[in-house]
Amino acid sequence: MLFSIAIILLSGLLFGTICKWIRFPSLFGMILAGVLIGPYALNLIDDSILIISSDIRRIALIIILIRAGLKLNLSDLKKVGRPAMLMCFVPACFEIMGMIILAPKILGISILDAAILGAVIGAVSPAVVVPRMIKLIDEGYGIKEGIPQMILAGASVDDVFVIVMFTAFTSMAQGMGVSLMAFVNIPISIAVGIVIGFVAGYFINKWFSKCNINAVIETVLILSISFIFSTIETQHPTIPFASLIAIMSMGAAIKYADSSMAVRLSSQYDKLWVVAEIFLFVLVGASVAISHAKEAGISAIILILLVIVFRMVGVFICVLGTNLNAKERLFCMIAYTPKATVQAAIGGIPLAMGLPCGELILTVSVVAILLTAPLGAFGIDLTYRRFLKK
Repeated sequence: MLFSIAIILLSGLLFGTICKWIRFPSLFGMILAGVLIGPYALNLIDDSILIISSDIRRIALIIILIRAGLKLNLSDLKKVGRPAMLMCFVPACFEIMGMIILAPKILGISILDAAILGAVIGAVSPAVVVPRMIKLIDEGYGIKEGIPQMILAGASVDDVFVIVMFTAFTSMAQGMGVSLMAFVNIPISIAVGIVIGFVAGYFINKWFSKCNINAVIETVLILSISFIFSTIETQHPTIPFASLIAIMSMGAAIKYADSSMAVRLSSQYDKLWVVAEIFLFVLVGASVAISHAKEAGISAIILILLVIVFRMVGVFICVLGTNLNAKERLFCMIAYTPKATVQAAIGGIPLAMGLPCGELILTVSVVAILLTAPLGAFGIDLTYRRFLKK
C-alpha cells in the first residue's frame, strides 16, 4: 500500500507539473497519471487502495467543500439567490432532456436507457469547479456580481438532484417504479443540510472562540464532524439529509460569525487540498477503463458535446434577468460543463445492476470524464481574467 501511495503522489505531481508547464490544467495530468498507473494499464496501484478509492475521493471532496464554505460570503450569495437556486437543477434537466432527444438517434438506445445515461452524464463535477471558484474568490474576479458564489452553491446541489434522477430511472429500468417521495425529499434534504450545517458552524465558532485550541486541532475537529455528516447520509439513505451541503454551510456559518477564524482555518485546508487534489484526480483517472473509451467511437464524443450545448442553454436561462453582461453569462455557461467525480462514482452502477445498457453507459461516462474535465477546467482558466471584472 505504501508503495502505491508513493506512486500516486509522485506520478500526480509529475504529470500535474508537466501540464502546468505547457499551460494546461494540472488536473488533466493527474487524471492521465491515474489512467497510466491504474488497473487498466500498468496496474501499479494496490487493490487495497482501489477498494477504498471512492472513500478517498469522498474525503477529498469534503475538504474542498469545507474550503468553499469558509470562503463563501453569504451577503454576496444573497444577490444571486434566484439564479443560484435555478442552477441547482435547470442545467441538469436540460442536459437529461438533450440526452433523451439525441441518444436514441445517435446510439440507437431506448428512451429509458437514454434517460439513465443523461442522469449519469448530467452532473457537474464539484471537484473540478469548486477549486476554481475558490481561486476566483481569492483573486477577486466576479465576486461583486456573485458569479463564483452562485456557481459554488449550484454545483453543490446539482449532484444531489441528478443522483435522485438516476435512482428513479434505474428503478424504472428494473421494473420497480418511481417513488414520489424521492423527489419530495430533494428540497427537504437541502433544507435540512443547510440548517444542520449552520447550527454546527455556529456552535463550532462559539466553542473555538472560548477555548484556546491549536489551529491544526480545529482543522481535524471540523473534518471529523464532516465525516460524521457524510456517514449519516450514506449509511441512512432514508433520512433526507444532504451532507455535502451541510458541510459547505458549516464553513459558511463559521465565516459569517468570525471571518478571522475562517481565514485561519482556510489556510489549513488550503494545505490539505494540495495532497487531497492529487489523490482525488489520480484515483478518478484510475477508475477510467481506457479500453471503454476506445470502443466509444466518434458518436459518443459527438453526443457528449451536443448535450453540453443543452446544458449551456440551461445555464443561460438561469442567468436571464440578472445584471450579468454577455461575457459573464458565457463564463457561467463554460464553468458549468466539467464532469468527473459523479461519473466515476455511478457510471458503472447500471452495468453492476445487470442492465442491458450498462456497458454503453460506462463507456460514455469514461469519454465524458476524459473530454469535459480537462476542457472545462481549461475553459475556466482561460476565460475568467478576460470575461470577469476584478
